[in-house]
Amino acid sequence: MAEPLAVTKAPKETGQVLTFFALVLPVVLLPIAAYAVDATIVAGREAGLQAATAQAAEAAAQQLNSAAIRSTGALTLDGPAVKLVAARTLIEDEPAATVDSSTINGVEVTVVTSESVTLPFSVFTRAVTLHATAIARLVAGYDTPSQAAK
Repeated sequence: MAEPLAVTKAPKETGQVLTFFALVLPVVLLPIAAYAVDATIVAGREAGLQAATAQAAEAAAQQLNSAAIRSTGALTLDGPAVKLVAARTLIEDEPAATVDSSTINGVEVTVVTSESVTLPFSVFTRAVTLHATAIARLVAGYDTPSQAAK
């Protein structure tokens, strides 16, 4: 008769999964968490820059050229005042932002801005440059470019 096979126990290998996760967790999960923080900061700064740019465009669109109104009666904007007010308004709201351009087309003002944001964790890059554009128009009969007269 054949002898029954002897069952041998493998050496104790408990804790391998724990060691695996202890090594993989910092390599995988922590960069994902850092990216989430960086993305949140960029999204918040982008929203702030867009709001400040819109406010700068609205303030700039209110800069009437009084000499043109007196001479022709037409609503036109004062170019130098538009640029000055747009820059001042933006700096009040977002000190790190800059006005890249402010253009006038009739009674419509377009303001383009940018801001460099340094990321705290720098997962993929150390800094990003954000850009925003806003357009405001002055219309006769309105109190401000964004509110209808009552």
